[in-house]
Amino acid sequence: MKTTKSREHALSHIDNIISKAKRLEDKYHKLISEVDPLYRESALNLLHYLALRSFDTGGVQQWLRYKGMPDLVNIEGHVMKNLLVTRAIISTPAQKEDSALQKKYVNKKKSEKLLGRNTRSLLGNRPNNRSTRIMVTLSSKVAQDYKIASQLMRKGMNSVRINCAHDNEQIWEQMIRNVQKASEAANRKCTIIMDLGGPKLRTGPMQPGPQVVFIEPRRNLLGAVERPARVWIAPPGIPPPGNIADAVIPVSESFIQKIKRKNILWFTDSRGKKRQITIERKQGKGRWGLCSDSAYITTGTELVLNKIKESGKEKNYVGELMPAEQVIVLRIGDRLLLQSQQLPGEPAKYDSQGNLTSPAHISCTMPEIFQDIKAGEPVFINDGKIEGIVESAIKEEIVVLITNAGKSGSKLRAGKGINFPKSKLKIRGLTEKDQEDLAFVAQHAHVVSLSFVNQASDVKELQIELEKYPVKPGIILKIETQKGFENLPEILLQAMQTYPVGIMIARGDLAIETGWENFATIQEEILRIGKAAHVPVIWATQVLEVLAKEGTPTRSEITDAFLSQRAECVMLNKGIYIEKAVSTLNKILIKTENHQKKKQEMLSKLKSDEGLSLQLSDFQDHQPVT
Repeated sequence: MKTTKSREHALSHIDNIISKAKRLEDKYHKLISEVDPLYRESALNLLHYLALRSFDTGGVQQWLRYKGMPDLVNIEGHVMKNLLVTRAIISTPAQKEDSALQKKYVNKKKSEKLLGRNTRSLLGNRPNNRSTRIMVTLSSKVAQDYKIASQLMRKGMNSVRINCAHDNEQIWEQMIRNVQKASEAANRKCTIIMDLGGPKLRTGPMQPGPQVVFIEPRRNLLGAVERPARVWIAPPGIPPPGNIADAVIPVSESFIQKIKRKNILWFTDSRGKKRQITIERKQGKGRWGLCSDSAYITTGTELVLNKIKESGKEKNYVGELMPAEQVIVLRIGDRLLLQSQQLPGEPAKYDSQGNLTSPAHISCTMPEIFQDIKAGEPVFINDGKIEGIVESAIKEEIVVLITNAGKSGSKLRAGKGINFPKSKLKIRGLTEKDQEDLAFVAQHAHVVSLSFVNQASDVKELQIELEKYPVKPGIILKIETQKGFENLPEILLQAMQTYPVGIMIARGDLAIETGWENFATIQEEILRIGKAAHVPVIWATQVLEVLAKEGTPTRSEITDAFLSQRAECVMLNKGIYIEKAVSTLNKILIKTENHQKKKQEMLSKLKSDEGLSLQLSDFQDHQPVT
C-alpha cells in the first residue's frame, strides 16, 4: 500500500512539473518565437528547467533511487524528455500519449549535440584529446614577441582573450597578428575573443610619491644577509635584461663607461647612511652591482667611483627616478573618504602627537553612482581584501568605515575595484569607450565579451550596436553581479536572439557581489542554466593564478582546475609562468575527461529570494533599446 501511494505521489509530482512547463510554453510562446531558430529548442528547454526548479524534487529523487529508476539528476539539457520517460517508467502501463510527447522534445543525445554544436560555433573545434577548451588572457608582450603566442598554442591554448580595458588598437592588432601566425603554424584555429571594459568601478589615481629607489637585500629570520640586492646601473632607458633587478639606478653614459668589474660605488643615502655597491659584471650597456645593506637612493644622489687599478675618484649623480607608487594603508576602524571630485588620493595624515589631522581619501572612476549609495550598505575594495560599511553618503563624498583588513593593514592603490553589492546602482551596460572599441572588435574578433551584464536591456543595447557592422561576432555574457545572476534566464533569452552566445562565470567580482558563503551554489546554478540552454559556460578568474604568477601551484588551485572540467571552457589570466600554467591545465583536463563524479545531487526548490529569478513577465514587457 505504501509503495502504491509513493508511486502515485511521484506520478503526481512529475505531472505537476510537466503541467507547469506546458503553461510556461504557452505563456512565453511569443518570446520563444523571437529567439534565433538555432536556439528554439534550447530556449524551450530552458523554460522546462525553470519549471522543474520551481518544485522541491528531493523526496521524489530519493524514492526513484531506491527503486533503481532514473533519478532526474543531470537532466538540465533535456528536461521534458526525461520527465516523460521517467513518468512512463513509473506508470504501469506506460501511457501512449507520453510516448507521442517524448518524440517532440530534446533527448539526452540531442542535448549533447546541441551543446557541442553551439560550443564549436562560439569557441572553435574541440581539441583532439579533450572537450574542455583553454582560453588565455594575453599580455601586451605578445604584441612584440611571436614566440609567446607560438608556445601557448603548442602547450594547448584554444582561444585568446584581449582585454580592451588595457593597451590600444595598435597593440591589439599586433597581438592578433602574432596569434594568427601561431595558429597557422600549428594548423589549428585559435578563437579571438575581445573583452569590452564595461562600467568598472575603480579607485582613481594616487598622489605621486617621492622620487626614490629602495634597495633591500634578502635576510634570514635572524637578520643576516642571505643574498645581496642585485642593482642594475645603466643610462636612462636601458632596462635590466630579464627584469631580474632588485633596483635600477640611472646614470650618464659617460660615467657608465668608466665603471669596471670589482669597482666600488660609494654613496650616502637619504637617511645619511654610508653605503656601497660592488660592481659584479658588465652586460650590454649596463653594469650589475651587489649591495648588502638596505638603502634609499633619491634623484641627484652623489655616486663616488673608487677604482682599483687607477688613482683618483670619479663622481656622478643619480638621474631622474620614477616617483614611488604611493599607497594608502587601511586598518580596522580607519575611515576612507571616497570622493566624486577627481583629486589624487593620499594616505591619512597625523600630527607629531599621532593625532589624525585628515583621513585617507581617494577618488572613484564613476562619480555618478554616488547618488545611489546609502548609509549602512557594505563596501568591498580590491577584490574583497578590504571590507567596510558606508557611514554617510552625499553626492560629493562617501565615508567608509573599515571593518575588515589584514592584521598589519591592507594596502590600497590606484585602479583597484570597488564593489557595492547591496546598493542599487544605475549602471548601463555599454560605456562610450565600449562603443568606440566595438568598431575594432567587430572587424578583428570572432567573439565579443560583454562585461557587467545586469539585465536583458544591456544585451539588447549591444545587439543594436552590432547591427551597424557587416560581420557580427558571437557574444559572451560576463555574469559578475548579483543582479546579473538573478536575471540570467531573461538575459539568456534576449542573447539567444543572436547566434552564437556563451556565459562567463566571472568569479572574482561575482563572489564578492553574491557573498563568499553563497558563491559555490551560485556557480553551480550558472553551470546548470548553461546546460539547460545548451550554451557553453566559461569558468574564469584565478584558475591556477599562483602558478601563472609565481611558478608553483597551490593544492586548492589544482582542485579548482580539476573541477573546471565541468565547464566547456576554462580561462587563465596572464602571468610570467603562463606557458607552464597552460601546460598544467591541459594535462589536468585530459586526465579528468572521463572522470565519473560520485556524488548524488538533490534538486531543491529554487526560490526568488535565494537569487535566481524564475519570473520572466517583466522581461516580456521590455521595450527595445533605442
